[in-house]
Amino acid sequence: MEEKASYSLWQMSSYFLQLGTTGFGGPVALVEYMRRDLVERKQWISEEEFKQGLALAQLAPGPLAAQLAIYLGFVHYSYWGATLAGIAFVLPSFIMVVLLGIAYQAFGGLFWMQAIFYGVGAAVIGIIFLSSYKLTTKTIGSIDLASFQKNAWLWLFFLVGAVITYITQKEDILLFVGIGIFYMLLKAPPNGLNKQSNSFLLVSFFSFEYDSRVLWKMALFFFKAGAFVFGSGLAIVPFLQSGVVEENHWLTEQQFLDAVAVAMITPGPIVVTVGFIGYLIAGFPGAVVAALATFLPCYLFTILPANHFKKIANNVSIKAFVDGITAVVVGALFGAVLVIAQRTLLDVMGVCIALTSLVLLMFVKKLKEPYLLLAAAILGIVIKLIL
Repeated sequence: MEEKASYSLWQMSSYFLQLGTTGFGGPVALVEYMRRDLVERKQWISEEEFKQGLALAQLAPGPLAAQLAIYLGFVHYSYWGATLAGIAFVLPSFIMVVLLGIAYQAFGGLFWMQAIFYGVGAAVIGIIFLSSYKLTTKTIGSIDLASFQKNAWLWLFFLVGAVITYITQKEDILLFVGIGIFYMLLKAPPNGLNKQSNSFLLVSFFSFEYDSRVLWKMALFFFKAGAFVFGSGLAIVPFLQSGVVEENHWLTEQQFLDAVAVAMITPGPIVVTVGFIGYLIAGFPGAVVAALATFLPCYLFTILPANHFKKIANNVSIKAFVDGITAVVVGALFGAVLVIAQRTLLDVMGVCIALTSLVLLMFVKKLKEPYLLLAAAILGIVIKLIL
């Protein structure tokens, strides 16, 4: 018999609406916010359910944070919970990027936004580094000799995931599955293998000219982006760049870089940058088509296996499989943090902002991320104006 939820569907939807509105930092930070809020503070979701969701989200193609939100909504409220959690999580940032798309078209450039991104991007590195550290210690163990000895295999998987992700700059689904199977066979092989086992702006929205044939082409392209790209939201960026800039010539290289900047300075999942890209290509209809086509596969790939995954998740072999995948996934997320830092921190001032953000978050317990990012945005504008 399934345990009754200690929260209402409205409470869960409200939480994801709030997280989608104020959750800065990309997939690593968003995953840690969900674990901190839903597992530790509210205790709506168990640690085991969170690990299951993280494993399933990483195994399926699409944006990691959005898939995890969909799965956590599914845990106690099935398809309604998954649907409302997913919509609530993505909608705020989608609205923001469309509004920024309108501003971009109206004013013809994003110098001010790039100045803001300079500061915010550096501060985000501090946020996601701390989030990655917390996620690591909560899912694998504390960073000390006793934990290394007790969870030696899991720490090895973490290291492999981090190093391979950093070197290749992408997340490898075959690596995740292979390590999960290896750890399952090592710790708890299945029975067959081991006998001992067990309304305003409407004119702006629709005044943009577009070609219906372009919309169909966009729908196919963005559906493929959502269906065949694995890993965190950052993994989709090279795929989008290739199709949007080089293959279809919908945007210039600078416009695409501006779109990525928009995704980084808005809360919610990074993949919602497809809304901004879609708006630049074909106005509001393009934004809707791009967002729906990208997020539909991740929704389906999460909810369709979720019920079966929940039923078998308590099996000791499946638990070992999930533990192995979780360790390498967390390592891959840490590797992604290093890649982002390498691409974002290009000068001494950026490094200083990132380190200051990290120190402030570690020692000023009541400091909220949005306030930190606001200060970083102002600092970024000041620095760019001076330099």
